[in-house]
Amino acid sequence: MTLNAFGLIILAGLIHACWNIVAKKAGGDSRFAFFTSVLMMLFWAPLGWYLGRDVVPLWGPMEWGFVAASGLLHVGYFVILLRGYSKADLTVVYPLARGSGPLLSSLVAITLLGERISALGVAGIAGVVGGVFLIAGGPGLLRAAHDPAARERVHKGMLYGLLTGAFIASYTVVDGYAVKILLMSPILVDYMGNFVRVFLLAPVVLRDLPTAGQLWRAQWRFALLVAVVSPVAYVLVLYAMKEAPMSHVAPAREVSMLFAALIGGHLLGEGDRVARVCGAVCIAAGVTALALG
Repeated sequence: MTLNAFGLIILAGLIHACWNIVAKKAGGDSRFAFFTSVLMMLFWAPLGWYLGRDVVPLWGPMEWGFVAASGLLHVGYFVILLRGYSKADLTVVYPLARGSGPLLSSLVAITLLGERISALGVAGIAGVVGGVFLIAGGPGLLRAAHDPAARERVHKGMLYGLLTGAFIASYTVVDGYAVKILLMSPILVDYMGNFVRVFLLAPVVLRDLPTAGQLWRAQWRFALLVAVVSPVAYVLVLYAMKEAPMSHVAPAREVSMLFAALIGGHLLGEGDRVARVCGAVCIAAGVTALALG
């Protein structure tokens, strides 16, 4: 992994952790995902037009197919993530989502796309995944088993976290193929896929406009912040994929857990401090091993 790609991943991790904390505080559902997508479409329109005016007309069925698949998978990801945040703690849902996603996408990249990984890289993946599960609660998950309410909340968090991770793995492979093999612009892949997200989520809002209006007035500030910063984090990752193997980039993204542990855990009052620190150390070691391997 190049130093430039490593730097992009670190910055993306900080941004990603911050917007997930904002989304958790918003407490939204599919309508919040729609608000975010619409604002994203409007805010980034000048850049999308500038980069796409000469490129998008040349796209064929292959390019548009990947854009549609990317948009569909991102809808599933965001909706499941928000639902998990409404039913469980961020410090359970987020780590499990971020930990299972790269593991799956790395396995796909190695087995199906022919990418190679060294023994040090494998150790790095193990460190990242182990650290993520420590931050998710580690021993605390076992202690929660004696409290029925806490156990149910943790189980829901684990379920939604793993489902989110499956979507992360899927869109990482799809988008990674688009930018690495088809040589599509990372910015355009994300921006044009956003139109698909708006189209798919619109019926949820149109079904009950009065309620949507109330939610908009309460959540638009959160939605605007997510719309502005979340594309930056993901586009940075896609640019990193152009310089480094997907099997290295996907797990290295989980450095965001270090920021989520230090920022989100404090702001939301969740998680075991010792487990979070140990998990952060594992992640740091794992990311370093990936960068060297």
